[in-house]
Amino acid sequence: MTKFIMNGCNGAMGQVITRLAAETPDVEIVAGIDVADNRDNGYPVYTRPEDCKVEADVIVDFSIAKAVDGIVDYAVARQLPLVLCTTGLTDEQIEYVNEQSKKVAILRSANMSLGVNTLFKLAAIGAKILGAAGYDMEIVEKHHNKKVDAPSGTALAIADAVNDAMDHAYTYKLDRSKDRVKRDPKEIGIQAVRGGTIVGEHELFFCGPDEVVEIKHTAYSKGIFAKGAIEAAAYLKGKEPGLYTMADVIG
Repeated sequence: MTKFIMNGCNGAMGQVITRLAAETPDVEIVAGIDVADNRDNGYPVYTRPEDCKVEADVIVDFSIAKAVDGIVDYAVARQLPLVLCTTGLTDEQIEYVNEQSKKVAILRSANMSLGVNTLFKLAAIGAKILGAAGYDMEIVEKHHNKKVDAPSGTALAIADAVNDAMDHAYTYKLDRSKDRVKRDPKEIGIQAVRGGTIVGEHELFFCGPDEVVEIKHTAYSKGIFAKGAIEAAAYLKGKEPGLYTMADVIG
């Protein structure tokens, strides 16, 4: 049995995870943390991390970027492994997370989906073949109109997978509206679309002479991220300090 604390329990993803955890054997949410205790979740909810002293194996965080430092400190103080799903972190926050992972196990991923993490691997393979052949690489991501960070953490992770495979030879281009210049062959374009209730869609294009290769992932519900988060929590239980990713979970 994996018992975990859900940080951001009253948010959209927190509620999806709450429902799925209730239906999943050998998993139990024993407490929640959120800025407002305004829902009946079937477990106690605390408005401040330091007030939550419930025994647990892991913390799962699906909150907002400004709350991440506090939950990392809480995880270190209680020596509880942390599944960190929140995106939109600053470079300073990422550096802080990496440093604190020397004290407690932290699994950080831009996307918790099995399919998306497979896309990362395919992106690297495509880059080594098509990128090396001079094909231009572009990423388009689409999300609902309530998502506040852009580009998405997943889009940046796809770009990182490509760039890692190409020995970090590329820069990222997020906006071409101000530059009337020819496309740099050593750039990866990343564009964001926000609208409606799009759960999440990511496309990677390899554009070469007379052909285009596309790798695409579409999320039809938040359930895929919730399932990944629960699997990650079970995986991280009892792990030694260190920085982990979904690649470790899926093997």
